[in-house]
Order: sequence, then C-alpha cells, then structure tokens
Amino acid sequence: MPQPGNFWTARLALVGDRSPGVRAHARIPELLDALVQRDQLALDAYWIPTREAESGGSLAGFDAVWLVPGSPYDSEAGAIAAVRTAREAGIPFLGTCGGFQHAVLEFARDVCGLVGLEHAENQPEAEDLLIVPLACSLVGHEGAVTVEAGSLAERVLGAERTLERYHCSYGLGTPHLDALRAHGLRFSGADDAGDVRIAELPGHPFFLATLFQPELAGDGTRVHPIIRALAAAAVEHAAKSSVPTHT
Repeated sequence: MPQPGNFWTARLALVGDRSPGVRAHARIPELLDALVQRDQLALDAYWIPTREAESGGSLAGFDAVWLVPGSPYDSEAGAIAAVRTAREAGIPFLGTCGGFQHAVLEFARDVCGLVGLEHAENQPEAEDLLIVPLACSLVGHEGAVTVEAGSLAERVLGAERTLERYHCSYGLGTPHLDALRAHGLRFSGADDAGDVRIAELPGHPFFLATLFQPELAGDGTRVHPIIRALAAAAVEHAAKSSVPTHT
C-alpha cells in the first residue's frame, strides 16, 4: 500500500467561514505549502462555508475535515454536521479553537443524547451550557498543556507537556464531563489548573480537537505536529481509498 510521503494528494475540507480578519485563516495556506516542502504531504484543500456544510453530502469524497477557528460560525448546524460526518464516517478530523468547542458539543448531543446543551457564544441565555465563557480570556495568550500518557495527543506531540498558543474566550464547562467520558470521549490534555484543552476519540482513525490553535505556532514555516499528523492521516486515507477492492 502506498505510504504517506509518496506524494499521494489528499482532499482536505477546511470547514469555516473564511475571513481575512481571522489570523488562523491567513496562516493555513502557508502551512499547506510547508507540508509539501518539508514533509512531502500534499493536501488539496477546499474551504467549505458552515452553511454549505449543513448539507449531508458537502463533505463527500474528502480525506480529512478540519473545523477551523472563527466562531461564532455563520451556521452552528453546519459546524455540528461537519463533525458528525467525520465522526460517523471515520474521516480524519481536527477541530481547533471553535472547532474543539463544536466537536465536543456534537458528541454531547448526538452520542450522549444531551440535546439541550448549548454554546454560550451562540445562546448566552441558555440554562444548560456545555461551552462557557472562560474566567480569563485566552485571546493572545500562551499556556502549558499536560498530555496523558498513551493518548493520541501524546503520540502526535512526542511529549507529555507542551506550550501552546490560544485565541479564544470560551471553553468546556465541567458539569457534563463524566457523561462525555462515559460515552467514550477522552480528555487527553489539560492546563495547569486542570481545565480541558484536548479531546480525542479512541477507536476513530484520527479524531483530535484542541482549544489551542496549533496553526499559530511559530512563523508558519514549520508545521505543528498536530497539523502534520492530520495531513499524514489524510494522505493515508486517500491511499487506502485508492486501492481497488475485489469481490
């Protein structure tokens, strides 16, 4: 079977509402170029607006889904649908910042059955919030993250502690964490206060969500290990999909 690095081109869906005012959106094309030049990982990327992502077929044929920062999204339903499609179809998935928040929200609603949970940025008056305002905004901040041994995050990062950059004002509340864990979601990274910063889904080919923004690491010429791992998973998915089946 062809292996990542042999210039198999994978199709990447960048789900989000592209804007020149979002720094992460401007950085992503640089990272895609660096993946080819430094890592021989070629991704054919397409921006999918969140309203377009509401359609169940909008992500057909993609080898990876990246729910990018930039919330509040034009369509919460579209962001949720993108997560659901990647989770159920076994498509490699990465959610960063707002993507993390909506990945956990999708899991809570669709897997745990907690359909009444809301995101405070979208429904600030809701009684039952899963995503809540942070006590201290992390916009423009850096912070240490401790990663659980044996997790996907640890394998990707190659370390149990990392320093990461943030640009968010919302995070995961604590009341429903046990229910999420009981249904299979793993919280594999936390800050020094114990607040969740990474979530992953064991048993999925590649499903990782981070409240921090790995796309903002460095100057854009060297790709963060998490983004490199998504690219490798996408290329592997493309290679597997290209292998003919015999009956």
